[in-house]
Amino acid sequence: MSSNSSAGSGYWYGPDGQLHHSAAVLQSLRDYRAAEVATRRSTRDSMGMGETDILALRYLLRAEASHKTVVPKDLSSLLGITSASTTSLIDRLVAGGHVRREPHPTDRRSLVIVPTAESDGEVRATLGAMHGRMMAVAEGLTEEEARIVVLFLQRMRHAIEDQPDQL
Repeated sequence: MSSNSSAGSGYWYGPDGQLHHSAAVLQSLRDYRAAEVATRRSTRDSMGMGETDILALRYLLRAEASHKTVVPKDLSSLLGITSASTTSLIDRLVAGGHVRREPHPTDRRSLVIVPTAESDGEVRATLGAMHGRMMAVAEGLTEEEARIVVLFLQRMRHAIEDQPDQL
């Protein structure tokens, strides 16, 4: 187990200085989250993009894989930003070679935002190996283990979203 500054306070640790099983689970979850945040930061830095840009690009890549069209309003809604901020975001992504603006297939007044093949390749090169390792870990779970993990994570999501009726 990793130790932290709260070891002396007894907040996470029992009287013998050891983590109780429930605290060990929460500490492992925090350790995972810290590693994920550090990896996201590293990815943003290596791609020269901000968090919002990365979120938008990931959404666009998923939408393209699902054969869905994305208009600027979709990005505004997803990211909770104004249309002016969305325009700036798209301008940055276009300038960086990550997306293209194309005519909407059915609405000639509108544009769709499409990720470039280069951007897809860059994201795959940057994150592909890590995603493969993560999938291998998930595939190594038994069906029962997977069910327990999913249930636990759903309950944790409800707990942090302050939805006690969902616990």
